[in-house]
Amino acid sequence: MCGRYTVITKLKIIEKRFQVDTTEIKDLFTQNVNIAPGDLAPVITSADPHTVQLFTFGMSPSWAKKRMYLINARSEGDHNKENDPSYTGSKGIIRKPSFRKPIRSQRCLIIADAFVEGPQKERLSKPYLIYSKNKKRPFAFAGIWDEWTNTKTREIHQGFAIITTTPNGLIQKVGHHRSPVILAPEDEHQWLNPQTPLHEITSLLKPFPAEDFNAYPISPDIKSPRNKDPYLLQPIGERLITEYDYILFQELDLQGMGESQAKRRREKEDNENDKGQMDLFSN
Repeated sequence: MCGRYTVITKLKIIEKRFQVDTTEIKDLFTQNVNIAPGDLAPVITSADPHTVQLFTFGMSPSWAKKRMYLINARSEGDHNKENDPSYTGSKGIIRKPSFRKPIRSQRCLIIADAFVEGPQKERLSKPYLIYSKNKKRPFAFAGIWDEWTNTKTREIHQGFAIITTTPNGLIQKVGHHRSPVILAPEDEHQWLNPQTPLHEITSLLKPFPAEDFNAYPISPDIKSPRNKDPYLLQPIGERLITEYDYILFQELDLQGMGESQAKRRREKEDNENDKGQMDLFSN
């Protein structure tokens, strides 16, 4: 399961990376270190591939009698119930009632900078932040979306789900049994193209290259979907694979996003200095 992820990239970078227009969400978009089910998040759909839109994390099939929040869609469908990492068989997603229409005609890129996963048993009680090495972000999850209408209020809700697959070596080190599908940049256009044959679409539903990513443990405070503080991305232990030059939290702090602990410390020091100055002038 992939139920939490991060988007801290500024819109101008998203525009350049994906060659899209972000005007539609300019006044609504906020950086979010802890995107949880029910949150609005940026996506690029096959119906409008040149525009970034904000959809709800959690998809409701159009035919559902009540609103649902399907956050993940298994690429294997009902197959591979043992979550065998070596599974290469049928992609049953194409036959699941909730997903068979979206996988054919309602695909999307889900923009992300990192995602959170934990061991199969402890889950978010022992979370890890999984991020792309060498600052290759943002990246895109393979997603599907659907539109659901509230029959009483006539409100239209657009939501998305992240497609998952078998775990690669890095996710297995974390101790989890599922992995989100992360598309290679050169495959993103193919994913969005409505003319792409279905067998080519399902061929993209594979684990991302483990060597391109890394992970480090973070605070279990991220379990609370209301907690959006940047300190959540701060490492509390060693990275699973040794690196020496990059930690996402440090870059986030340098960008001045939110009220990080480092920023609060600086403000406290500044306030104390200001108080000292005021005391000097009051004598």
